[in-house]
Amino acid sequence: MIPLPSDGSVSVAGRTPRLDVEAVEAVVTLPTFKRPEQVLETLASLRAQQTGRRFAVIVMENEAEARAGAKAALPLFERGEMPGLVIIAHERGNCSAYNAGWQTAILQFPNFRHLLVIDDDEIADPQWLERMCRAAETLGADIVGGPQVPVFADPAHARWAEHPVFAPPYRETGRVPALYSSGNLLVGRNVLIAMGPPFLDLRFNFMGGGDSDFLSRSAQKGFVLGWCAEAKVLETVPARRIEADWIRARSLRNGVISTLVEKKKRAGTPMAGAKVLLKSLALLAASPFRGLIRLARTGSPDIAIYPVHVALGRVLAEFGYANEQYRQPEKN
Repeated sequence: MIPLPSDGSVSVAGRTPRLDVEAVEAVVTLPTFKRPEQVLETLASLRAQQTGRRFAVIVMENEAEARAGAKAALPLFERGEMPGLVIIAHERGNCSAYNAGWQTAILQFPNFRHLLVIDDDEIADPQWLERMCRAAETLGADIVGGPQVPVFADPAHARWAEHPVFAPPYRETGRVPALYSSGNLLVGRNVLIAMGPPFLDLRFNFMGGGDSDFLSRSAQKGFVLGWCAEAKVLETVPARRIEADWIRARSLRNGVISTLVEKKKRAGTPMAGAKVLLKSLALLAASPFRGLIRLARTGSPDIAIYPVHVALGRVLAEFGYANEQYRQPEKN
């Protein structure tokens, strides 16, 4: 019997026969939603990992009806070609899927040290897992992020790689003050135990930002953050994601998330709400000047307008604005 969360939110679609759960040193969690072909490509890149570490994969299917991703992935596990299991996260939403996988990892694999995260539109470098784990160990970091290198459907869109929506926040390996994304991430078991389930706040389920909030809270709790520039994953970027409307919506959303995360961080402190609002207004006032500096440095109006949209999103969050881009995944 596989131990699972007791609330009925997770069920098992299948697993690798005779899996030695006690020998697993690292667990890779892979959420999927209506991307059966892409999840197979991601799994192929995980099968190609060059490491001596014993690792297992948990695929979290978040489309509980058709289950296209689970059906595509399951034969690999049942034939023993991929160690791990495929679960169904019955509650829709990004955070729900992550929570299901992370809690299953804790319950199912008693001795793992590192939990890694990759998305179903990403391909891992063959050295990805080894480099992420080694970075955590050499940096003394509890959580490590890595770059998501955009691969554009149309090569003519490659110029967008330097836009803040796609560019990595850091260029060099080392300890860092903050991390923002779970798209390429390692989290220590010690962090998961200390933070406890639910790890990601379900209020971010369809907006995104649950990962940013989790990382902010973890840093606030004293866990050390690191960055491994060499541990790359390639992220498929469909043509719709370089359309002006999508870029603007994602930039505004980043501002909204920034406000919500900061409010949670300051919760319980004097004048917390007022301080966040004043900061947002100050950033909005400064954003045209910051944009001009970016324009002079990059020559790109699209990059220059980014701080304006982020600051505007921060202010809009004060009035209840929430751009739930994941509510309609076919448009994301």
